[in-house]
Amino acid sequence: MAAKKPHILTWIGVMSGMIFATACLSSAQPAAGPMGGWEKGGTYDRFYNAQELDKFKGTVTKIQEVTPLKGMSPGVALMVKEKDGDNVLVHLGPRWFIDPQTMGIRVGDKVKVTGCWADINDQEVFIASKVKKGDHFEFKVRLTKDGTPFWTMSPEELAKKRAGD
Repeated sequence: MAAKKPHILTWIGVMSGMIFATACLSSAQPAAGPMGGWEKGGTYDRFYNAQELDKFKGTVTKIQEVTPLKGMSPGVALMVKEKDGDNVLVHLGPRWFIDPQTMGIRVGDKVKVTGCWADINDQEVFIASKVKKGDHFEFKVRLTKDGTPFWTMSPEELAKKRAGD
């Protein structure tokens, strides 16, 4: 009997390790599915209404991380100060798709933002389709005609849209 104790203890240790590893792996997955709640047609995406496009101009005062809805993976947003002094929180898209360091928009930039207004968790935000800076730079994150998020497109579709088709 005494010889079986190490075997049972080993088995318990292995099972405990597997349970712990499974818990760690599942917590590393994006929240709310493979796109972290940013999927086309999902709860967050339905806040974007391509028929109600609007534009405004301002100056970027902050680049920040946001979580639009509980359970979503983090996103990237801009705080833009309009000419009248109002601050607007502009949602760009998921952090796993947008790298704030390489997106080409910096604090202090004067921008023209196109997208639509939404009331999310009792806060008015602007969900961007594109941010234009100067005469030659645009950072596009959605199709203007229907609001399809670029992060939901295949690499081939995205390359075609970015090439100007």
